[in-house]
Amino acid sequence: MTPLLIALQFLTRLPVRLAGMPTPAQLGRSLLWYPAVGLLLGLLLVTAQQLLADVQVLLQAALLLTLWVGLSGGLHLDGLADSADAWVGGMGDRERTLAIMKDPRSGPMAVLVLALLLLLKFAALVALLEAGEALALLLVPWLARVLPPLLLLSTPYVRPGGLGQALADHLPRRQLPWLLAAHGVAIALFGGPGLLALLVAGLLFLWLRRLLRRRLGGTTGDTAGALLELTECAMLVALAL
Repeated sequence: MTPLLIALQFLTRLPVRLAGMPTPAQLGRSLLWYPAVGLLLGLLLVTAQQLLADVQVLLQAALLLTLWVGLSGGLHLDGLADSADAWVGGMGDRERTLAIMKDPRSGPMAVLVLALLLLLKFAALVALLEAGEALALLLVPWLARVLPPLLLLSTPYVRPGGLGQALADHLPRRQLPWLLAAHGVAIALFGGPGLLALLVAGLLFLWLRRLLRRRLGGTTGDTAGALLELTECAMLVALAL
């Protein structure tokens, strides 16, 4: 159960406590539970939407987005902000990009990217709720949390030390591909919306992974968070169109 608790503690702000310091192997095995945590977040959002069904759509979308951000603690938004500042400020240089990414301060590019991303998510949620397509609230956070384990499995980790390095070094390489594939199949069983979400997520994953390989030679924790947020946004917009 410890790997599940690690995943819940890291990916959410749910009141989860560990009995002690986890081992590196347990940290690596927590990646197996990332998609399940995404599914849990989706179920919580769908439940909240049902409770808010009588609320005016604009307010409903704003409340759901606030809950979405609150449940994740803004963890991946922070990664997106750091990545945006570093990508622009790094001017194509690998070491400069990595150095800026470590700076905890947010520059104007981070603020701009976060504002645009949240605006797009809000507008997409409004359109989906108006169309009665609340299924996106389940599929999007679920599928988005399949991607960080896939990124760490398929891409070198380029920032030594820290949690990301432990995850990359100890991820369960035999079980993880099969588990991620099983989640993908389960999402595809939802028909059109599931297949569209898989297509958008897959294409964006391949494109962003290619950019990361070219600029950095691999990934970091921040860029994994940025990938998750950008993919969530792209899937919401695609499902709303």
